[in-house]
Amino acid sequence: MLIDVHAHFLHDRTPRADWRERNASRLRAGERVGITFHVASILGSWGHTSPTYFPSPADCRYGNDRMLDLQREHAGRIRGYVAVNPNYTDDALSEIRRCLDAGMIGIKLAASRRADDRLLDPVCRLAAERGVPVLHHVWQHRRRDYPAQEASDARELATLAGRHPTVPFILAHIGGGGDWLHSLPLLRAVPNILVDLSGSGVDGGMLEACLDAVGVERLLWGCDLTIETGWAKLRYLEYLLPAEEIELVRWRNAARIFPRGAFPAD
Repeated sequence: MLIDVHAHFLHDRTPRADWRERNASRLRAGERVGITFHVASILGSWGHTSPTYFPSPADCRYGNDRMLDLQREHAGRIRGYVAVNPNYTDDALSEIRRCLDAGMIGIKLAASRRADDRLLDPVCRLAAERGVPVLHHVWQHRRRDYPAQEASDARELATLAGRHPTVPFILAHIGGGGDWLHSLPLLRAVPNILVDLSGSGVDGGMLEACLDAVGVERLLWGCDLTIETGWAKLRYLEYLLPAEEIELVRWRNAARIFPRGAFPAD
């Protein structure tokens, strides 16, 4: 089994007219790589009718509805995160309950509010209650504010995880940009943060440093937008690790933190 813990899909109200083709191409590429399950989210309208990182409740609902459609259409291959904007607390909590009840298996938080902000606490308390992980968008070592987002870094995510020790947090795309060498030491003492290996970065020494910082039981395989770099990291991990440890990164760690039965045959 191979689980991609960080995938994305599109829908008809996103900026790309070729959204169907892009969705299909991800599934085709997944077949070639051997991906069993894509655990995915849709970030509202991807900026078409509200900002990508500050989506309106209506755009969140529409994107989540399309994610549920994909999960039903490809029940043997796709699982969904419910994506919410925590600035709308009541809407976010209601949407999380609705989508988890409909079969989604996790929560996606992007860059709508800094990770250490107390506004995220209600979402995380609900994650603990429902037994689901939170995938949080992270910029590796945020040195400044960026337009149209409230980007978080590992230190801020560690603060949030410390307040909610029973919730598994997934630090998004260690290879997704920024100084991952800054992020890793901050995670050593926070056992409920797992590192998502996705992102287009494939720097020399990155995977060795991740293993040294958090150990093989806190690594999750994923691709984000670039499946080819996920594939490259998987091939390199097979060089680094014995077979039983590769299985942890390929799927067993994911199966441990997502709800029981999320992945048939796990």
